This record gives sequence, structure tokens and C-alpha cells, in this order.
Amino acid sequence: MTLAERLAALGTATLGEAAQDARIPNLNLAPVGPGMRVAGPARTVRCLPGDNLALHLAIERAQPGEVIVADYGGSTQSGPFGEIMALACQLRGVAGLVIYGAVRDSAQISQMGFATFACGLNIRGTTKNDRGEVDAILDFGGVTIRSGDMIVADADAVLVLPAASIETAVLAGELRVAREEQIMERLRAGETTLQILGLEQEGRV
Repeated sequence: MTLAERLAALGTATLGEAAQDARIPNLNLAPVGPGMRVAGPARTVRCLPGDNLALHLAIERAQPGEVIVADYGGSTQSGPFGEIMALACQLRGVAGLVIYGAVRDSAQISQMGFATFACGLNIRGTTKNDRGEVDAILDFGGVTIRSGDMIVADADAVLVLPAASIETAVLAGELRVAREEQIMERLRAGETTLQILGLEQEGRV
């Protein structure tokens, strides 16, 4: 498995606890369909709300396996990304989209299985005049994101890992999974969480 595949398999809940450098944007981001998860290097883009030309440019520049991270200013007044752009991403090997804004065509995107995380849905269209900025340094809910940082997203959260700490995060996450598997085995053998975690005295109080 690649590092990205191992990160996606670990999930944000595990990585958020295990990886010291994990950062979680304080934004209302959610998958547009069930079961969506993705991990890959960020390809950042800053867009003018109401205009999606910058997103088209980001798709053209994105490399296979990357996750487009778009700052749409948090606007949910229009949907700059939909089925056609999702297909364009898939054909180029783009792994997913995280957008601080809205999208459209959620049912079609879900059926396609293109991992998309957004703040909401809106069917209103956009203009195509402003080039925005591809590979911009973004402030995403108090988290700085640069192209090349690792994005991990699933139903629980969207998480950012600095490019330099990806391998360390994978190892820490896998160690945590091994420990949790041991705890679950002990639970199945009849122990309680209080016993396993050494909290019996606290439980009596």
C-alpha cells in the first residue's frame, strides 16, 4: 500500500489522536455522499466566490493522486463544482476535492464515487472570469495548507498533515490501531474498559 492508502485506511479519528502534527480545520466540512474517504497531497487553489475558473485551472494542473483543496471563501451561495468537473478530475486521476464552499450534483458525484467534502450544496451556477490563485497558501479554519501537505478526509473529519511528517504519522497511527486491537480482544475476553484502562478505582467513586 502507498502512504496515502495507509493513511486513508487509518482514518481521521485514529490519526487525529496519534499524529502529533495533525491539524483539523475549524470548518463545517462534510462528505457529500456516504462512505467517502480520501488521502492525498493537497493541490491548493483560492477562488473568487461566484466564479469557478480557478477550479478549472486547478484541475488542469493537478497530478494523479492529489486532492484539490479549494478556498471558496466559505460561500454557499453558488455551486462551483459538479458532475462534469468531478468526471474531469477522475479522468485525470485526481483523488478528491475539499472545498470551503458549496457544490452541486451531489447525487451524481456520490454515484461516481468521487470523494468530495464541502460546506453545503447549491445549484446556482457561476461565472468563469477570475483566475484566482493555484498553489496558494490557504488559511483553512485556522490551519495553514500548502500544496504538498497531506489531506486525509472521511465521515469524521478533514485532517491536514505537514508534508514532512507523513511517514511519522503513518507509523504512529498504525501503532495506535495495534494497541486498540489488543484492547478490543481483552473486551471480547470478558474484561471491562475500567479494568483495561486501570480506572476501576475511579469507577467506584
